[in-house]
Amino acid sequence: MALKIDPSALVAGPNARATSYADIIEPVQSAVVSVYSSKTTKQRAQVPDIFRQLYGNNAFPDQESVERGLGSGVIVSADGYILTNNHVVAEADSLRVTLNDGREFDAKVIGTDPKTDVAVIKVDATNLPILTLADSDKLRVGDIVFAVGNPLGVGQTVTMGIISATGRQVGILAEQGGYESFIQTDAAINQGNSGGALVDAQGRLVGINSAILSGRGGTGNIGIGFAIPVNLASSVLASLVDTGSVSRGYLGITGETLTPELAEALAMPKDQKGVIITNLPKESPAAKAGLARSDVITAIDGKAVNTMQDLRFLIAAKAPGSSVEVRLLRDDKERVIRVSLGTLDASVTDRNVLRGVTLEPLGDDNRQRFSAPRDLSGLVITEVADDSPFARRLVPGMVIVAINRQPVNSIDDAQSLLRPGMNLLVIFSRGQFSHVAINIAK
Repeated sequence: MALKIDPSALVAGPNARATSYADIIEPVQSAVVSVYSSKTTKQRAQVPDIFRQLYGNNAFPDQESVERGLGSGVIVSADGYILTNNHVVAEADSLRVTLNDGREFDAKVIGTDPKTDVAVIKVDATNLPILTLADSDKLRVGDIVFAVGNPLGVGQTVTMGIISATGRQVGILAEQGGYESFIQTDAAINQGNSGGALVDAQGRLVGINSAILSGRGGTGNIGIGFAIPVNLASSVLASLVDTGSVSRGYLGITGETLTPELAEALAMPKDQKGVIITNLPKESPAAKAGLARSDVITAIDGKAVNTMQDLRFLIAAKAPGSSVEVRLLRDDKERVIRVSLGTLDASVTDRNVLRGVTLEPLGDDNRQRFSAPRDLSGLVITEVADDSPFARRLVPGMVIVAINRQPVNSIDDAQSLLRPGMNLLVIFSRGQFSHVAINIAK
């Protein structure tokens, strides 16, 4: 699989003025496809039980229905690899891809990553038109962009707008414990555009259209659309094609966004940005490299860390085993420490608390991310590894309020209250409290 990449920044002179982008958009249209999905579901026939007792279940077979979906996709390799959204292809029994020139192909799923809403599908074809990938890190607010896809099934459509913001974290993927750093655009995006292309004024792919925000009670576009940066999408693509799954780096710290009050308490300027480390297991990559509690992380590999979500996103974008430069403040002095990242899975994630479950204190940033009440205290679940023994009972966004009838506010509280065998958790989720029993292996 060969990707065509152009990492240069968008160049436009101060007097540049275009009266038409047709020559730029025409080849883009050739590489954007419509993705049709179908899923067969079965529903138990609704008949009185007395009839089943008289005639048996075989006399009333399950009723089948077919659910059909529509999305878009972007061809990124001439041999048929296509980027789209996970939610476009999730649980589909079959996929059909239609090119703008009318050709149709059956497609198969190569891999999906719900935590970024990226999916890779493939068609059996060669010499397909492809898009060149730009460097989405070089996008600037005000850059002209075009959204290309098949909104509402009307046919391939191109809309124009600008980059409204970058690095948006809006909670769309919060329930999956996802990673968000969306490109925001006012180019019109509607249902059916999902998985389609967001391209710059040179026709290079900068993002994969993913979601919109609508007005209260509405489902249409109001000029707030979101796209997955192509740098993130392409890294997920490479991992899914190579291994069929996505492995993410693991730093191994619990932290919270530095507030003006915390900064002042640490004798730092009130406007200091960063993430303060509140806890780190002794065996974590961060601890082994020399990071310590109360260190304030300000950058990873030269990229600024302003919030806990920034840190989480930047680390997850790195491959396990890679070495990263962590810039931090300690005792009023700036330090740079290199850390070899571990793997974010059940073998390393907070193993002394709940294996495969990442817990963080419910600070202000997590309250906003998970829409938690201001008067709620506890530990919020931010990650659950797929192979965690608790994956069926605990999900990201849940707040653990109490463990074995005792309130819990810190990782240390959780470590002291959990015990081998059955444990009773009080959970706050989606506006309600509930009890959850978990069994910790002895």
